[in-house]
Formats: sequence, C-alpha cells, structure tokens
Amino acid sequence: MDNSFRVAKRLPIHYTTTQFIFTGVQVPHLIEAAGWPSILLVAASVVGLAVIFERLWALRFSRVLPRGLLNDVLTQVREQGISPQLVDQLEAASPLGRIFSAGLRNEHNSREAMKEAIEEAGRAVLVDLERSLSTLGTIASISPLLGLFGTVVGMIVLFGSQTPAGSSPEALAQGISIALYNTAFGLVVAVPSMIFYRLFRARIDRMIVEMEQQAVKLVEVLHGDRQP
Repeated sequence: MDNSFRVAKRLPIHYTTTQFIFTGVQVPHLIEAAGWPSILLVAASVVGLAVIFERLWALRFSRVLPRGLLNDVLTQVREQGISPQLVDQLEAASPLGRIFSAGLRNEHNSREAMKEAIEEAGRAVLVDLERSLSTLGTIASISPLLGLFGTVVGMIVLFGSQTPAGSSPEALAQGISIALYNTAFGLVVAVPSMIFYRLFRARIDRMIVEMEQQAVKLVEVLHGDRQP
C-alpha cells in the first residue's frame, strides 16, 4: 500500500479536506484561538470588503465613461440644439455626463467661464469617485498595527503564564497562538486592501485624464475651434 495513503488514513478525516491548511480548525475556532484582539481585524476586514465591492461596482468604465457619449451629445446639439432636457439627462446619466452638462449650461458664456464650470464639476466628480478610498487606505495602513497589537497581547499572555512553580503548557500555547494568529490576520487584511487601494487610485487617474480630454474637445467644438 502506498505510504501517503497509509499516512492519510491515520489522520482525522478533517485533515484530508481543504481545511488541512488551517490544521482542521474552523474559522470561529481560529478567531477564538487568536483571542479578542482579532475582533478588531475581523471588523476591519468586513469594512474593507464592503468598500472593495462597492468601488468595484461604482468605478466601472461603462458607468463612469459611457462609450460614445461625447459623439451622442455633439450629434444632439447639432441637430436639436441645447435643451434643458438634454442637460438634465446628462447630469443624471453618469459622472462624465455631469461634466458635459456643466459645460452645456455655460455654452453662451466665454470659453474661460465654460472651462471654469467644467473644472468645478470635475472636482465634484473626483470627490465622488474617491469616496471611501481613504477608508480603504486607512484599513491597509492600520491592519499590520492591529496585528502587532495582537502579537503584543499574546506575548503578555505568554510571559504572564510564568510562575515560580513553572509555566502552564496551555497558557504558553494560548499566548503563542494569539501572537502568531494576529500577525497573520493583520497581513491577510492589509495586503488585499493595499492592492485594491492602488488599483482604484490608478483607475481613477485614468478616468480623470479621459474626462479632461473629452471635456476639452467639447469646449473646442462648441466654440467653433474644432470639428466634431
């Protein structure tokens, strides 16, 4: 009989599943073994996941920068003119539409006034795009510190178990598990949070550049300096 089969047969059944990675311990048991400091990391991970999923949905290119929107706007302006209905529809449609609507409202003003209105709308759009990113960045920054805090708590438990009569093996194991689990949990929360924070920042930068280019083209076309 194969040696690996004999070893697996002697192991408890839960060691032969994917739970082997966690030595057969369920997630609630992991949290229990990590001690009360891990509650802070669990809370941070829940908030971080909520922000990540919300920003993944909100920062879709199809939502922020609808394809062909500039050409559609120029076509409607050329055929039907600028109407309040068109401006309101653009403002409610997408972040890029909000920028276009600010420019169309000032179409009869000077180029400088039109650009200033677009820049003000762009700043408001940028704030909306960056919403909750500071929270995600904070989670990425403080999670290793929370893990370090749990490590310190574990070391306190570890050294607190020392007595003149000797140390309790259970207390030693508890202190070591608290220290190691919290260190690992802190990294597990921090690394994905930082990755998605950088990803969202890069995506927003790309979107801002694209919106600026399309807004400049809109201004130039409306003022007759450029062909659509």
